[in-house]
Amino acid sequence: MMKFSVLMSVYYKEKPEFFRVALDSVANQTLKADEVVIIKDGTLTPELDRIVDEFTGKLPIKVVELEKNGGLGNALRIGVEMCSYAIIARMDSDDICRPYRFEKQINFLNKHPEIDVVGCWISEFEGEPENVYASRQLPCENDDITVFAKKRNPFNHMTVMYRKQSVINAGNYTHHMYFEDYNLWARMIMNGARFANIPDELVNVRAGINMVSRRSGLKYARNEYRLQKEFLDTGYIGYKEFIINILIRIPIRFMPSFVLKLIYRLLRK
Repeated sequence: MMKFSVLMSVYYKEKPEFFRVALDSVANQTLKADEVVIIKDGTLTPELDRIVDEFTGKLPIKVVELEKNGGLGNALRIGVEMCSYAIIARMDSDDICRPYRFEKQINFLNKHPEIDVVGCWISEFEGEPENVYASRQLPCENDDITVFAKKRNPFNHMTVMYRKQSVINAGNYTHHMYFEDYNLWARMIMNGARFANIPDELVNVRAGINMVSRRSGLKYARNEYRLQKEFLDTGYIGYKEFIINILIRIPIRFMPSFVLKLIYRLLRK
């Protein structure tokens, strides 16, 4: 069985109770991680620091402390470099892995050495984990994923497991607020990487109105425009795709949160 690292980034605004549950889900996997790299993206609260200390005896934790908060892209770039193993599983600090997530993904990568990134579907919940209201189901085969990626993010970022060298070969994560992962997938596609999604909901994700609110407003729209313009400038998409994506994606960022929430639910299968 291949050894692998888990990569998490945490900053001071995280809720301690969510962080504890996320780490607990990593600790209770049917296939244990060989290393859990936690990037402290700037100074944390005492409560968050205590949780890291609490789990140090339960998990093979490696802590990397950054002097100041530099954003998720910067934290993950450093984190990828600090991971000891060739396979890296991403995990967010407020979501919940189902117990067999790592085992399924490692088995998949063992059977498919040509695949560089494997993600999976997610269950979205609001409030308590049992309050699941949607599932984000994405294409599973490489060719379908690369076509889908021209229009929308082809992965649930908190679910991916990837080969470290393939990520580094494509330039690793860069700072691109809200779209660090989507930007990386596009560069990996252009670099010849291959992808898959497992058609199983292996991660429970906190969603709801708070998530929707973070994906609206002028700041989010500006960063989305920057991403699409970068896709155009690098030749990842053509001018027609750029115009269509802008006309579809930018206006919805200025809709009321309750309307956005309805749209997201309709897009989920």
